[in-house]
Amino acid sequence: MARALQLAALAEGRTSPNPLVGAVVLDAGGQLVGEGFHARAGGPHAEVGALAQAGERARGGTLIVTLEPCCHHGRTPPCCEAVIAAGIARVVLAMADPHPLVAGGGIARLRAAGLEVIEGVMEAEARRRNHAFLHRVATGRPLGILKWAMSLDGRTALPNGVSQWISGPKARGWVHRLRARCDAVIVGGGTLRADDPLLTSRGQRTPEPLRVVLSRSLDLPTQARLWNGAAPSLLAHGPDIPAERTDLLVRLAQQGIDIAALPACEPAALMEELARRGCNRVLWECGPALAAAALRQDCVHAVAAVVAPRLLGGQPARTPLGNLGHTSLAETRLWPLAQVGMIGDDLLCWALPSAGAFP
Repeated sequence: MARALQLAALAEGRTSPNPLVGAVVLDAGGQLVGEGFHARAGGPHAEVGALAQAGERARGGTLIVTLEPCCHHGRTPPCCEAVIAAGIARVVLAMADPHPLVAGGGIARLRAAGLEVIEGVMEAEARRRNHAFLHRVATGRPLGILKWAMSLDGRTALPNGVSQWISGPKARGWVHRLRARCDAVIVGGGTLRADDPLLTSRGQRTPEPLRVVLSRSLDLPTQARLWNGAAPSLLAHGPDIPAERTDLLVRLAQQGIDIAALPACEPAALMEELARRGCNRVLWECGPALAAAALRQDCVHAVAAVVAPRLLGGQPARTPLGNLGHTSLAETRLWPLAQVGMIGDDLLCWALPSAGAFP
């Protein structure tokens, strides 16, 4: 099972809306004869790949898989039928699939066909591996990570607004790797206007994560790196479109930018839209006002703060968060540090609001 979990991890960031799944096949004598993992949504499932590699040697053997085999027709046929047809005698799995289309149906189908099924092997590790998928299935929203880089005195920009680059090159490389693990990267219109970000993983993931702009005013530039086609982009807005901005929407749509009209121009509505689009994990790289709104609406489930050894100073200098509405410290929420380490000269702090799987 440990090997199957290793295989599952090879596709991190590329399987959404599906989970990460790895599988191995042992022949009747216990020898490893097949391995597989789910590499991308729409591609072969892990069980099918492992069984194909094993061939006839799978007959009478054991399938070890990190998630309950599916029992429904989706983009691919049911894995249960492939397992049964291969002559597997025993299936060992880490966890049941909570998706409503499976939810124990795969286990029941295998047992009905006479296969021995063993459940719960390394289940905690498997649940950690698929924490984002499990969160989306349970809540209808992706798991959200809020990331910022700030100075030692808590500033994200100089008083004149200059912010590039607070952190060092190794920390920026870490951000690219973090984006590669996410299905979407979100900014607001203010960040787009001020920074003209690219928001890609710099080739560490194919396809690149969806680049998302959430804007109420639609006061956005017609020329920006997010509109350049280097990665898919989505512009999300609320129900009230300023009359002077309708031409912008038409122009961007003609350039291939996806447009989403939300019932409200709020983080919660955006998260529900991204869940419908199959996003399991998203990254908030936004300014302080949008970051605060995302926190208030329970759209952030982990915070990753990069702290650079610089002092920026200045009373009006920007900080990572806008007003959360607290009037006493008793109202504030504890975000215990889950991990602290160095990336080059910068300090990286991961904080989670409660005990749980690392994002």
